[in-house]
Amino acid sequence: MDPNVMELIGLACEKWGAFQLKNHGIALSVIEEVEEEAKKLFALPSDRKLKALRSAGGATGYGRARISPFFPKYMWHEGFTIMGSPSEDAKKIWPNDYAPFCDKMEKYQKQMKMLAEKLTNMIFTLLGISEEEKKWVGTSNHCGAVQLNFYPCCPEPNRAMGLAPHTDTSLITILHQSQTSGLQIFKEGVGWVPVHPHPNTLVVNTGDILHILSNSRFRCALHRVMVNSTRHRYSVAYFYGPPINHVVSPLGLNSGDARFRALTVKEYIGIKAKNLGGALSLISTLRK
Repeated sequence: MDPNVMELIGLACEKWGAFQLKNHGIALSVIEEVEEEAKKLFALPSDRKLKALRSAGGATGYGRARISPFFPKYMWHEGFTIMGSPSEDAKKIWPNDYAPFCDKMEKYQKQMKMLAEKLTNMIFTLLGISEEEKKWVGTSNHCGAVQLNFYPCCPEPNRAMGLAPHTDTSLITILHQSQTSGLQIFKEGVGWVPVHPHPNTLVVNTGDILHILSNSRFRCALHRVMVNSTRHRYSVAYFYGPPINHVVSPLGLNSGDARFRALTVKEYIGIKAKNLGGALSLISTLRK
């Protein structure tokens, strides 16, 4: 491990809200297996995939991007969300042969959770967060989800988006992307910067929850996905954060210095569900 890794992560979170991670300790075979399962899933006929359609109020299963209702431009994207065991949804698609898919997804979640815990502990050390305030890290009491993404090649890429610009709600998101470009991160003063895939390298971006906990010190990366006319693109995102009933607020500060009011993760998710781009401003304590 690079002896300066913690400092480098801190700088990346401050300047970009994202960084690329090599030597992450997750076997390439584990990542490749999940990508192959995603390819098999999305290659199925629509009627098979729709058997596991995510319900209107549901959290898991197959469906379009949750942010779609906020944007007029069509998103050229299919997704499949997993929280814990995917068996309930997988059985609907493969009634007699769902175990291989489930085994690989659960193995991936376990590995990603361990990596997310290591990164979170480093980031919390940088922020000077106390043991009491981070005692949920490393327990089963957390929010974790895997999102399989498929961006088919698009005949008119200028008229569609893969995913429209947004920030993640999570503390951190760990992303594997196939060897097809498309992810872009917005940098003030620069514009949209492509994040090209590199073999066995993961992309980590900070989400809204970490932005709140750090009192705006760490950026929440505004990102989007572009599509192309010649190549399919796949990605696998792992979202990690505190439990749903956990109260989040800027930590390690005098109360008068906090830029955001305290609220539970669940309350913030509810606010963001109605105000995608304006949720952080709605909980800001700064006078307009």
